[in-house]
Amino acid sequence: MEAARRATSADSTDLEALLAASRREMVHKRGGEVLARLDQSAHDLSARVCGCLNSPDVVVALGTIDRVPVGYGVMRISEAADGAPHAVVEELFVSPEARSVGVGESLMAFLVGEAEQRGAVGIEATALPGDRATKNFFETQGMVARAIVVHRWLDGR
Repeated sequence: MEAARRATSADSTDLEALLAASRREMVHKRGGEVLARLDQSAHDLSARVCGCLNSPDVVVALGTIDRVPVGYGVMRISEAADGAPHAVVEELFVSPEARSVGVGESLMAFLVGEAEQRGAVGIEATALPGDRATKNFFETQGMVARAIVVHRWLDGR
């Protein structure tokens, strides 16, 4: 049975492994190399996990199948310019072998519920260009694109 719950420090080892898997997968997708270059936490995933778990502004969710960790989500709640809380899903990942069975939906439902409890008036996430599966997933969650970020390499790539 798939489920999602708040992650705790007892989940740190599983979270670090899932973060590492998400980053390995990301670099092979269009736009992933740029995102990887901008990832300040890539070389210290332990610090990323610890920082997220200990921040009052961050919600870390763990997705499971039969209580076995197979995915995670990281969401930050911040104050928008109008003073209202706004939720940003910074990371959402489900192991490839656990996709299409409801873990991602469970993670998003958990994160949306947390955002609503904290009074957020909106929630957003990022999908890499060409990652149709992720874009479609977010659309099934009622999310639509609001911006397109463009990039150009300057070193001849």
